[in-house]
This record gives sequence, structure tokens and C-alpha cells, in this order.
Amino acid sequence: MSSWHESPQPLADLVAYQDGAIVSRTLINKKTGTVTLFAFDAGEKLSEHTAPYDALVYLLEGEADITVGDVVHRVRAGEIILLPANIVHAVSAPMPFKMLLIMIREGGNAPA
Repeated sequence: MSSWHESPQPLADLVAYQDGAIVSRTLINKKTGTVTLFAFDAGEKLSEHTAPYDALVYLLEGEADITVGDVVHRVRAGEIILLPANIVHAVSAPMPFKMLLIMIREGGNAPA
């Protein structure tokens, strides 16, 4: 099988679950931002933290509990949620799930 940058591949197949772990795979790492795949086993979590840049989470499989500020959101496969810069957020896995995290580091707002 060829690699993802040589021919189209199912996105969720590019990262595998591991028992009792969070697995990540960085697809793009530039000074302007990153694109990273994650596979969370059930019960795993990222504790509350902030980031200096906006991040967009797209759930590929399963369901995740994503806290933004004081609100817990149940995010399901096919849904997205924005993690705004400098706002506390956390991620927990009530079941195994895979997500794509897109972080934009470059400042400035483009017109809508």
C-alpha cells in the first residue's frame, strides 16, 4: 500500500488504536500550523489546558467529551468543534475515538 501523500487513503486508517493509550500522528507540521490525527482508547483523556492558537477538532470515529471553557460537549463522528485560543479545554474518551486536530498558528483574521 502506498503512503497517504502518494495516493488517497482513508483518513481514519492512518492512525491505529492502542490499548490504554492515546496515539498521535502528525500529518503536517509547519510554522503556520499543524494537522494531527489522534486515536484515543476508552478512558483516556487530555487534561485541561490552553493553547495560544485556535484549533479545530473533527471527529472521525466514535464519540468524545470535549470541554471548552465550562461546557462539556459530546462530539460524535462527522462533527466538528472549535477550541478557541486561550480558552481552557480538555478531551476525554467515553469510548474509543479518532479525531483530526487542525491548529492554525498564523495570526490575523480573513474576511468571512
